Amino acid sequence: MANKELDPYTAKAQNNNATPQEKIEGLHTIVKAVKTGMLTTRTADGSLHARAMAPVGPYSRTEVTLVFVANRASAKFDEIENDAHVNVSFYDQSTTNWASYAGIAKISQDREKIAKHWSPATAAWFGDLGDGVHKGDQHDPRVAVIEVIPTEIRYWIATQGTLGRAVEVAVGAVTGKAAAPGELRTITKAEVCIVPRQTQNRR
Repeated sequence: MANKELDPYTAKAQNNNATPQEKIEGLHTIVKAVKTGMLTTRTADGSLHARAMAPVGPYSRTEVTLVFVANRASAKFDEIENDAHVNVSFYDQSTTNWASYAGIAKISQDREKIAKHWSPATAAWFGDLGDGVHKGDQHDPRVAVIEVIPTEIRYWIATQGTLGRAVEVAVGAVTGKAAAPGELRTITKAEVCIVPRQTQNRR
C-alpha cells in the first residue's frame, strides 16, 4: 500500500497543480525527444513481451493517443487480441525524463488511417516478398495501425539541468532529505477527455 510518509521522494516530486494542457505539453516534450518507446503486451501464458517501436506523428496540441504502423503478421497482434491492455514507456537518457502510458490497444486496417500515417521509410520494415501482393507499400495487406488509447499516463520531467540535478542528489545523500530535481505528473483518463473540450470552447 502506498505510503507518502515512507516515500518522501514521490511526495516531494508529485505536481498536482499543473493544468491538463500543461501536463500534455510536458508529455509531448518527452515523446518527441525520445522518438522510440517500448510497447509491452501480454502473451497468452501471462508473460510480458516488450519491443521498441516508434509512434508516428504529427502530434496535435491535445493528442495523447499513440499510433503505430506495424506488420499484422507479427506476434504482437495475437497478444493484443488476447489482451488489449498494454503499456508504452519512453526514457530520455540525456535528461532522465521518462513517460509511461497505460492504455487499451486497438487494431485497425482502415485504409484512410494507414494512408494518413504511412511514410516511405516505413516500407523498410515490411519488405517486398515478390508475389505482387505483399509489396511492402501502404496497400500491403500486412500493414495495420495500432492505436494505444491511454487510460492513465504518468511521467517525470526534469526541472533542473544536469548540474542542478547532480547537486540536489548529492545534497540529499549528505542531508538525508529526499532529492526531487523534477516533477512527477499524472494525466488521468478524465483529463485526456477534458483537454479537447477546452480547446474547442476557446475557438
